[in-house]
Amino acid sequence: MSQIKVGELIGGGYDRYWRCKKRYRVLKGGKGSKKSSVTALNFIYRLMKYPESNLLVIRAVMNTHRNSTFAVLSWAQRRLGVAELWSNSLSNMEMTYLPTGQKIIFRGTDDVLKLAGLTVDTGTINFVWIEEAFEIGSEADFDKLDLTVPRGEVSKGIFKQTTLTFNPWSGKHWLKKRFFDNPDSQTETFSTNYLCNEFLDSTDRQVFERMKQTNARKYAVAGLGEWGIAEGLVFENWSVQSRDITKEGANDWKAYFGLDYGYVNDPTAFIAFYVNKKTREIHIFDEFYKKRMLNSEIAEEIKSRGYAKERIRADSAEPKSNEDLRRLGIHRITPAAKGRDSVLNGIARISEYQITVEPSCVATIGELSSYIYGDKVNERGMRLPVDKDNHLCDALRYAFEDVKFQSTSGELPAAFKGREILFGRWMQ
Repeated sequence: MSQIKVGELIGGGYDRYWRCKKRYRVLKGGKGSKKSSVTALNFIYRLMKYPESNLLVIRAVMNTHRNSTFAVLSWAQRRLGVAELWSNSLSNMEMTYLPTGQKIIFRGTDDVLKLAGLTVDTGTINFVWIEEAFEIGSEADFDKLDLTVPRGEVSKGIFKQTTLTFNPWSGKHWLKKRFFDNPDSQTETFSTNYLCNEFLDSTDRQVFERMKQTNARKYAVAGLGEWGIAEGLVFENWSVQSRDITKEGANDWKAYFGLDYGYVNDPTAFIAFYVNKKTREIHIFDEFYKKRMLNSEIAEEIKSRGYAKERIRADSAEPKSNEDLRRLGIHRITPAAKGRDSVLNGIARISEYQITVEPSCVATIGELSSYIYGDKVNERGMRLPVDKDNHLCDALRYAFEDVKFQSTSGELPAAFKGREILFGRWMQ
């Protein structure tokens, strides 16, 4: 460890962040800004420096840790050359520093009260890292978490701190008002972007340069780490919120499913949402969003999520793909209707509803934050949306065609009966 120069590992742009000891350390950054990797390096370094410190890592959805925070903290151990000093258990979702028994514990926010019962054998849980803090849907939800951990006395020489890291998709999010517009003396905020990441290669930088030319709005947020701006958004009627529809009068809600095909340049985008016609609400609870998916892979993904028997509205421009999916067991795939003004009419109908999005649906959140009207107009002078980065929005619009046929009594689909949907994932 003494032979490793940490400054060379983290590079520039993060000195103040690394040394910050205030109660709230809040970092917004664009993609490729190395915010997660620097944070992971910082926590491994800190736990080894402060013998009675422990870390609780939070995400809205527990099973998203495996390929995100758990993976990057494992990488940080290797990068610092100390992997042999740590025992990492994916089955328990814990990491243990072997010389002292200090812990890194991973949890979701599905039951904040359970976090109050967390204990460690060595010291106290004094550090909390909320990764993708944009997933915390309300300030009230954060306050519940903040009152739960960290808590209690800490040993002399260590300190309590909650670190929040996220992409700033919407300037209307509570994070902006709470920490950036009205910070108190216990808060320090930071903003970073890919320009301070000297470890990116030329191909990585070309991605951002292309984004700068083709989608200036997305570049401002995903590239430069600036707050998303509401002006010109196609959909302004949405918010991020975790909900359990089974506890909200399930008979008033009906589930719908949409699919937009992609392959090399565009992702395949699948969306699942509930609609309550009585209250005029839409709740988006599941998605998948991936490039280079073969039709066989799309079918397997739909089956694995329990939607194979559901009616799915798909892009009518891909009749061959629709037929492939039927042969692969997705028998109720149905082409979406396309015609004059179908895009604007679909947007108008969806805009009559209030939309909430599960925090786990990060691709949907990204699209809703960057889908805007452009300068082009139709023959009647109506502004048209920019046809970029709108694949989930298109899938939503396809599936919404069926809303007009919803029974007012409504019923959860067969695949949902006997199950609860929490944070957009099945829980038996």
